[in-house]
Amino acid sequence: MLQIKKQIAEQIYRYILEKTSDNSMDVAQIIGLLEYPPDTTMGDLAFPCFKLSKLLRKSPVAIAEDMATSMEQCGCVSDAKAVNGYLNLTISSKYLSGAVLRQILTDGENYGKPNVGNGKTVVLDYSSPNVAKPFHIGHLGTTVIGHSLKQLHEFAGYHCIGINYLGDWGTQFGKLITAFKKWGSKEQVEEQGIDYLVDLYVKINNAIGEQEEQGNHELADLSRAEFHKMEVGDAENIDLWKWFVKISLAEYEKTYKQIGITFDSYLGESFYTDKMPAQVEKLREQGLLKIDDGASIVDLSDYNMPPCLILKKDGSTLYPTRDIAAAVYRKNTYHFDKAIYVTSAGQCLHFQQWFKVVEMMGYDWYNQLVHVPYGTVSINGAKLATRTGNVILLKDLFAASIDKVKGIIAEKNPNLVNKDEVAESIGVGAIIFYYLSNNRMKDINFVLEDALSFDGNTGPYVQYTYARTCSLLEKAGVAAEAADDYAVTDPDEADLLKTLCRFEETVLQAIREYEPSVITRFILDVAASFNRFYHNCAILTVEDEKVRRFRIGLVKAAQTVLGNAFGLICLKKTEKV
Repeated sequence: MLQIKKQIAEQIYRYILEKTSDNSMDVAQIIGLLEYPPDTTMGDLAFPCFKLSKLLRKSPVAIAEDMATSMEQCGCVSDAKAVNGYLNLTISSKYLSGAVLRQILTDGENYGKPNVGNGKTVVLDYSSPNVAKPFHIGHLGTTVIGHSLKQLHEFAGYHCIGINYLGDWGTQFGKLITAFKKWGSKEQVEEQGIDYLVDLYVKINNAIGEQEEQGNHELADLSRAEFHKMEVGDAENIDLWKWFVKISLAEYEKTYKQIGITFDSYLGESFYTDKMPAQVEKLREQGLLKIDDGASIVDLSDYNMPPCLILKKDGSTLYPTRDIAAAVYRKNTYHFDKAIYVTSAGQCLHFQQWFKVVEMMGYDWYNQLVHVPYGTVSINGAKLATRTGNVILLKDLFAASIDKVKGIIAEKNPNLVNKDEVAESIGVGAIIFYYLSNNRMKDINFVLEDALSFDGNTGPYVQYTYARTCSLLEKAGVAAEAADDYAVTDPDEADLLKTLCRFEETVLQAIREYEPSVITRFILDVAASFNRFYHNCAILTVEDEKVRRFRIGLVKAAQTVLGNAFGLICLKKTEKV
């Protein structure tokens, strides 16, 4: 649709130049003013002539009527009508069946790529689980939103660096080491992996809580002491810490493989331990550090924010210190044009604070830092908490969904080849699609029955639609092609092509808004439009060979666009279901 909008905008621009020497409105601005009418009977696109009234010194009604005649010169428009100051435009059927279809079939996997990111680098910080804690449903947001944004930017031509900023440092390791030394078993860790580490973590937290209710701080103090030993390089504790990290990464990789995610860097918080002092010293030299009750802070009261804590009373660092050091390292290493951080909305203030500190420090790339927040996830209304064990593990959620798909396959298509692979693709896809169907800022109360439903606007529905296109093309036995001498006559043909040609601007919108659900909704639109076309139009059985070839081309176009869009939201293409 962007190409169509561009042609229309260029014609409107020529019209303006014919009427006035004022060229203050350019083609890009005109494209931005084109609208989709609320009712498709009014046309495919509309231009509000009110925007030209002052420029042309005529009423919007008169401008629309005059401009309608000039649109005859625009090859992609078949009809232009003036309606109450709007110019309503209908896209040419021949243009749809020729130019639009040909572009999709010719571009293939490249169709819809905006190429706005050529020569630019984006660093994306996402997923980033805390070591020795399992992947649970609360990690789903940062992981799939983050990877979807990476796929979107790569699709648009950006060079992307995906960073898994592991939570591999902090007082929680003092607790875990204390628990392991008191109750742990090396054999059980080797056998049960991260699940056993979680049990130890829950046990130590419960024990600390019980002690502190009685005014006893023995375990809490011991845990802090064990972490301090880590900080000063105690060999035993460092070896335990490295072991816990290795076990955790092995478990995380299983989940990433199921989703289809890889990272370019796993540098976690520990990597920046020796890089923080330089940034603290820079803050001190610039006079930005202030002492408040023994702690070192940056005063942000001029920006209506609480102070940003840089050092605790005992001189130890905090999250802002590490994040600033990490951002400086990444800028110097990757020379990014944009650095995106995908975390929960609960961290908005944290990012606002340290972004502002980076600006105050004089780093001229401060405005390249972007925080992408998302809403919370609860389980049937209950807040998630690893300390208490109130979590649903992603591996268990995926397993439940995969098992359900296996049951459906056994009932409906028992002879399906690669049943396990297909079941995993659809089962995992169902969970991801369910999550990304929501606006990222929406709080989600995760109800398993809804997530695993295979009715309605779901992942399995769109994956089945993709499989249907594959089946049709396999049966067709001929190459898909555009039809320059064929004008679309069926409204379902036209609707499908108009939907497909919106792909590029949908990609740009998703990137602009950092919103994967824009792609998810588009996929649903394509699936709905294709299925109407499939049910209402004969494809393989139509007698007219020209119509048959054209409709096969439409099937191929739908398959191409669906496949391209699937890749942007971590959804796997399923050729058979």
